[in-house]
Amino acid sequence: MTTNFTVNAVESPEEHRAEVKGTIPSWLQGTLLRNGPGIFSVGDTSYQHWFDGMAIMHSFTFKDGEVSHRSKFLRSDTYNANMAANRIVVSEMGTMAYPDPSKNFIVKAITFLNHTMPDFTDNGASNFIKYGNDIYATSETNYIRMIDPVTLETKDKVDYMKYLPVNLASSHPHYDKEGNAYNMGTSIAEKGKTKYMLFKVPAAAAAKDQGKNTPALKNVEVIASVPCRSMLTPSYYHSFAMTDNYFIFLEQPFKLDILKMATAYMRGVNWASCLKFCPEESTLIHLINRKTGKEVETKFHTGSIIIYHHVNAYEEDDHVVFDVIAYKDNHLYDMFYLSKLKENTGKPDENYSKPNYNRYVLPLISDKGIAVGEDLVKLPNTRATAVKEKEGKLLCQPEVLCEGFELPRINYDINGKRHRFVYGNCVEHSVVSKQIAKFDTESKEMVFWTEENCWPSEPVFVPRPNGESEDDGVVLSSVINTNPGQSCYLLVLDGKTFKEVGRAYVGAKLQKDMHGYFIPHA
Repeated sequence: MTTNFTVNAVESPEEHRAEVKGTIPSWLQGTLLRNGPGIFSVGDTSYQHWFDGMAIMHSFTFKDGEVSHRSKFLRSDTYNANMAANRIVVSEMGTMAYPDPSKNFIVKAITFLNHTMPDFTDNGASNFIKYGNDIYATSETNYIRMIDPVTLETKDKVDYMKYLPVNLASSHPHYDKEGNAYNMGTSIAEKGKTKYMLFKVPAAAAAKDQGKNTPALKNVEVIASVPCRSMLTPSYYHSFAMTDNYFIFLEQPFKLDILKMATAYMRGVNWASCLKFCPEESTLIHLINRKTGKEVETKFHTGSIIIYHHVNAYEEDDHVVFDVIAYKDNHLYDMFYLSKLKENTGKPDENYSKPNYNRYVLPLISDKGIAVGEDLVKLPNTRATAVKEKEGKLLCQPEVLCEGFELPRINYDINGKRHRFVYGNCVEHSVVSKQIAKFDTESKEMVFWTEENCWPSEPVFVPRPNGESEDDGVVLSSVINTNPGQSCYLLVLDGKTFKEVGRAYVGAKLQKDMHGYFIPHA
């Protein structure tokens, strides 16, 4: 059996109880939200890239051993405009939308002038973000969309640009114990400068805003700004890392060409074609002090890599350790063009670039008096190195912990602390995963879950209240099921053993999605 991930989804907006097999732990009380592309064609028009599909949101609510499910399309301005026109009229990263074909060249030229600085989509199909008490569906543009996490109703559209000058923003923020959110965005050619901005969104509203329907972003604080090494070609990034005292941001040689983006509409190409990989350039590693907002004096860099997902980062004996999923080239994005997503998704793809799980180590000690060629990493439990070069920079080489592993999730209660276990999808031969796994970073052992004709999503770890160990909890994954006579289901695995404890058949279609966010209930 095979499944086609590019067929338009069907929403199930009314909450209904799933059929539970096995046991759902009674302590598991909350809602798992998942988000991803769901509509790939409108009328006679189709998106070119899977990431462009219009968002569908799913919720799985756990209460007293029972599971309820519902799904809804995000009613973004993008969704409403496309549906009203019965064709795609709002451009996405991999799909440029054009005026009615019957319109002449003059109309296209006038429209081009309005697209020179593009107004991006609000199709938040990548993840969910919590700012203050509000939940937002997000992609990576300057627009996020507030939703009701209970009903999945689409609410206010929020523009980052009204609160700080970022044209693009990460969809993978971080949170501290108090609930403050930390994120970063790219400010393009603001007052003649392009920079990366790290910002904090406080968990609590300011006193003057208490009781008002005010977006938490109104109280945003810029913590640090990092100048872009090239004003017109800022680095693309999808995530960053955070420890108790530092932010880690990788300025990688995978870049957005701003001038090409400004003329893409007139040239008849999509914005994704304006992304360029520069393998001859190194990857700059920015280590930023959270308290001062300043970069540390030591300059770190590594080879040419592309990173989408950080795993975690932590501090140990005057070193900062950070783990990432690294690719050697930019083929991953290209493989998600709909023309390349074969229906027989389980077969190996000869063009697939398998990712490495890399661990890097940044020494915090001064390199003064250290000889050129010396390794400054003094941790005994890693093979990662940081070698001093003639210019005084440190060339960081990673330890590869494993291969073919993506969409990493940890017990977020220890985010920024030393971790041992990571949960993720196995992507040995294809971008479409049929296995999820638990990886032990100390023993390097990996245990798997898989089932015939099933495609599991990114696994999300939920810790048991007052758990006794890092992996004391459950792992949740929504599973596309093409076995005859069976429906899709929400899988519940024991976090320690990685054995199934229960599943909830939802009686509705699920889609290949991107990321999820768990909201615990009191």
